[in-house]
Amino acid sequence: RADATKFSHVEHLRWFANALAAADKAAAVMGVARAINDSIKVVKTDLTASLKAEEAEADPGAVEKSRFGKSKPVIPSTAVTGSPAKAEAPVKVAPGVIHVEAASFAKTSGESMETAARHARHDFFSGCAVKHRCRRVLLGHQADDQAETVLWNLLRGSHGLKGMREEQSIVAGAGIELRLVRPLLGVRHADLVDWLRTRGHRWREDPSNSEPVAVRNRLRNEVFPLLEEISGRDAVAALVRGAADAAEREDLENDALERARVRDPQGRLHLPALRKLPPDLLRAALRAFLMDHGIPSIDRALLERASGLLDTSQPAVINLPGGRKLRRREGRLWIEY
Repeated sequence: RADATKFSHVEHLRWFANALAAADKAAAVMGVARAINDSIKVVKTDLTASLKAEEAEADPGAVEKSRFGKSKPVIPSTAVTGSPAKAEAPVKVAPGVIHVEAASFAKTSGESMETAARHARHDFFSGCAVKHRCRRVLLGHQADDQAETVLWNLLRGSHGLKGMREEQSIVAGAGIELRLVRPLLGVRHADLVDWLRTRGHRWREDPSNSEPVAVRNRLRNEVFPLLEEISGRDAVAALVRGAADAAEREDLENDALERARVRDPQGRLHLPALRKLPPDLLRAALRAFLMDHGIPSIDRALLERASGLLDTSQPAVINLPGGRKLRRREGRLWIEY
């Protein structure tokens, strides 16, 4: 958290990372973060979302300490709000560390465990944003995560080669807007581990990452090695390049949608403007709107159902993943929480 002038330093994290070779990107980000530590307030938080609380309790010290200072309790366990799944309350497992059982959230909401865990994280960040008046979140996603996202989106048939953005705004729990920043998105996991190891830093690998309990895990541990064996090429690098190409096309779509003025001043979708769009831009407008509101599992079928709301002879509301609804009223579409 800082004023606008000081916060410009955080914006430069991405510039520094992209200015150096891949092997040095992590060092660049860490170095800049240390350099700006005196000029901005860094709020370090940890949320573990594992299958069992014992996994988080097993090594709380691994996430309790930061090179930029000791972490502090940042949010009461009851302050994780806005989740559509009111499962078991989160619990503290160490100072500054909150744990939720993703399986419990998933069972209550009917979502996949991965989606439920993401909702829990976003709701947790929302509570921290309110408590600390800080709405920017630095995330540790790296290039291997990006490749997994791209392949999974491609398999779902909803996003093409779409990946994560280096900067992204979302609306999380209780309608709180967050700005997600991913300064390490261009860095390979192996380069990060090598950087940490050569400098004697500790890090923690999520024990569940090696288990076949989620689609991403199987993509990472089974599919990517097989793709590289068959093709003889670096599958991660190829998909990351594809994501960059898709991002350029998405920017063109966004420019077209901005000119079409598909959202009103309150951020709702304007039906008369939507009806003027060709089908591909209409789907892009609906997808962007749903993503901005943190709706998970957006596939082609969901976009087709959302498109049906433009027909006033059809029902005025559809159910969305995560327990929310997309509603039509008075020439507008908006999300109901």
